[in-house]
Amino acid sequence: MRILAVDYGDARTGLAICDPGEQLASPLGTICQRDPEKTAEAAAKAALEAGARRIVVGNPINMDGTAGERSQACRDFAALLEQKSGLPVVLWDERGTTVTAARYLNVTDTRGKKRKKVIDAVAATIILESYLVWRKNHREEGE
Repeated sequence: MRILAVDYGDARTGLAICDPGEQLASPLGTICQRDPEKTAEAAAKAALEAGARRIVVGNPINMDGTAGERSQACRDFAALLEQKSGLPVVLWDERGTTVTAARYLNVTDTRGKKRKKVIDAVAATIILESYLVWRKNHREEGE
């Protein structure tokens, strides 16, 4: 099944998609929008155009396991996205994904404007890769 991942942000929201066999996660792009409604509409449109049957939204849980303001914003966004897309939306722990994305971009020496343009889509790809690994190991729970 094709799954869309979303790294929701106040100004930029990264998107990633997997292949139907759930083997490969790839960056899909970035939505540059500050309005959550418009961001949800754009993400829903991207999901439907890509043929996604599920959406995973990164949930930035604090390192101590608590949910803060940012987590609440992502939960609110996920509910809005589910409403706009008509697809099931899963919240996924995204702790450390932006740091990991930054490390990946350091290795490829991606800097400046180009880095700003792709980091959120790379973070969404990392969220999706993590979710796909979990699904592979928990097939009976993931459906």
